[in-house]
Amino acid sequence: MHYKPDCLHFLGHIPCKPHKKHGYHCENCPEYTRIEKRILIIKLGAMGDVIRTTPLITRYKSLYPNAKFTWITLFPDILPKGEIHEIYKLSVEAQLYVTNVDWDIAINLDKEKEASALLKMVSAKEKYGYILKDGATQPANELAQHKFDTGLFDDVSKSNTKNYCTEIFELCGMEYHGEPYLLDNHSDKGYTWNLPTDKKIIGLNTGCGDRWTTRLWSIEKWVDLAKKIQDAGYYPLLLGGSQEHERNLEIQEGSGAPYLGHFSLSHFINLIEHCDAVVTQVTMGMHLTLGLGKRIVLMNNIFNAHEFDLFNKGEIVQPSKECQCFYLGKCKLGTSCMEDLTSETVFESLQRVLKK
Repeated sequence: MHYKPDCLHFLGHIPCKPHKKHGYHCENCPEYTRIEKRILIIKLGAMGDVIRTTPLITRYKSLYPNAKFTWITLFPDILPKGEIHEIYKLSVEAQLYVTNVDWDIAINLDKEKEASALLKMVSAKEKYGYILKDGATQPANELAQHKFDTGLFDDVSKSNTKNYCTEIFELCGMEYHGEPYLLDNHSDKGYTWNLPTDKKIIGLNTGCGDRWTTRLWSIEKWVDLAKKIQDAGYYPLLLGGSQEHERNLEIQEGSGAPYLGHFSLSHFINLIEHCDAVVTQVTMGMHLTLGLGKRIVLMNNIFNAHEFDLFNKGEIVQPSKECQCFYLGKCKLGTSCMEDLTSETVFESLQRVLKK
C-alpha cells in the first residue's frame, strides 16, 4: 500500500482526516498537500507568554501556507489546536520525537536551561532564539541579543521601547506587523451564563498571582471601582481563579458586584468572551483579554509599559509616582505604589475605552 509521509494530513499511527471523511488513499488523494516547511516552536511558559507568542503562527502561515507547526510547551491546553498541527507538553516522549526530526526552522523563546538545551539537541536548517552554550543559556545568534540583554540588565530593560511581539519577531529575523494573538474562545463547549444583555459587562480581574505581589491593588479600591461601574449603569463582573476566590467574595460583599466563582481554564476564557471590557493587572487575565480582542484597562507599575501591545483596544494606567520596584516581587518601600492609583483614575480610563 502506497503512502505519503510528506503530506500535511499524514499522521502515520492513525488514519488521516481525508481518509476518514472520504475514504481516500494516498496514491490518488485529491487533498494531498506537501509539507512546505517543518517549523518547531519551543515556548514553555508562562501561560500568558505562550499566548502572546502565537502571532508568530500567523506570520509564518502567510510566508509558508503549507507549513507544519509543532509546539512544545508546559501549557498545551492554551494553544489553538486548529492552527497548530502538533502540540506537546514538555516530556521525554516529546523530546524523543523532536530530536529525531529534521526541522527547517526551530525557535526557542525561553531562557530556561531545559528549553535552550532542547534547541541545541534538535537538527534544524535555521535556529532562532536561545540555545545552551558552555552550560548556560545564550543567544543562538545576533538576532536574539537585544531580547537577551533586556532580560539580564534592568537599565537596558527600563530603556527598552519595543513591545514583546516586536522583540520576538525581530529575534526570528522578521518585522512585527500587529498580528493578533490566537486564542480559542471555547464557544463550542456549550457553556451558559446568566448575564444581562442590556448592559455592558465589565470584567474585574482582581488578582495578580503570588510572584509579583507589588502589582496588587487593594480590596477597598476594587470595591470603590465596582460601585462606580454600577452607578454608571454598567454590570461589574468579578473575575479570578482559586487564588482570588476569598478576595472576590470580600469585594462582592463590599460592593454588591456579581461573582460567579472560579472555573477551569476553558470555562474562564469563555466567561471573558462575554465581557465588553476588562480591568486587569498584568496577569494571565490580561493576555486572555487581548487574545479575545476585548477592550482593556491595564493597571501597571513594576513593568516597562512599552512591553505591552494593546492592539488599540485600551489604555494603560499607572500610579502618579514612578515605581521604585522594577521587576521586584515585593515592594522595597513597604507600601506598593499601586495604592497611589485611584479608582477615579481607573474608572475615567474605562469610560474612555468604552467610547472608542
